[in-house]
Amino acid sequence: MADLAPPAPSPTSNPDASTTPAATRRTAPTDRPVGAPLVELRAVEKHFGPLHVLQHIDLTVHRGEVVVVIGPSGSGKSTLCRTINRLETIDSGTITVDGKELPQEGRDLARLRADVGMVFQSFNLFAHRTVLDNVTLGPIKAKGVKSSVAKAHARDLLDRVGVGDQAQKLPAQLSGGQQQRVAIARALAMDPKVMLFDEPTSALDPEMINEVLDVMVGLARDGMTMLVVTHEMGFARSAAHRVVFMDGGQIVEEADPETFFTAPTSNRARDFLSKILTH
Repeated sequence: MADLAPPAPSPTSNPDASTTPAATRRTAPTDRPVGAPLVELRAVEKHFGPLHVLQHIDLTVHRGEVVVVIGPSGSGKSTLCRTINRLETIDSGTITVDGKELPQEGRDLARLRADVGMVFQSFNLFAHRTVLDNVTLGPIKAKGVKSSVAKAHARDLLDRVGVGDQAQKLPAQLSGGQQQRVAIARALAMDPKVMLFDEPTSALDPEMINEVLDVMVGLARDGMTMLVVTHEMGFARSAAHRVVFMDGGQIVEEADPETFFTAPTSNRARDFLSKILTH
């Protein structure tokens, strides 16, 4: 539970002075209204053997909302993200997407995963297929979309993420930032209701981080529902409606970015911010 000590002054006079490149510090329209609940986690518990990685997690993500989950390594952030499309099972509690509880397996689970796009730390592209094939494979195989329609949509998405001129290349011919943008286009090709990002820039060289974050800021501006696990504090500050801080498998506190970065209510969050925002 959160330590409700009195708010302290901001750990730094410039909360954006993190490792996030300066070019990503731009304003997304996070003051726009959000809709009804889309993803809901209630009393979610998860163990890996004796390790209690998620402890009574209650979290709601509304339509059109961008929720950024931050916290120290090992706090349960990625596990929380992966439970939402059942890449990790839970021990107890409930998770619903658009009012439907997560299916256990089979076609219902496949349909759920089509509604929940996911972008990982690693790009997970098919090395032997072109960029265009990587983006069209899901809609054609999983949704029965005609090849011509899928390709036209894929080209639009590749243009949207800035790699339209790379459509006929193999993934190995692209930079890491380009590959991650292809991975985003691939997830968007399924027309998901919500996008999950599990530390999407952690495997990138510093100069490539910007190009991926720019795409994510654009998605936020366009109203995509997003849950983002990241260490990029500039993105959290500029693009999130809400910041969720986790530690030890628990949600310690959550608030709008301005409140969280300038006046965190818990000692643990203040300590975390004082360390990461001063280097």
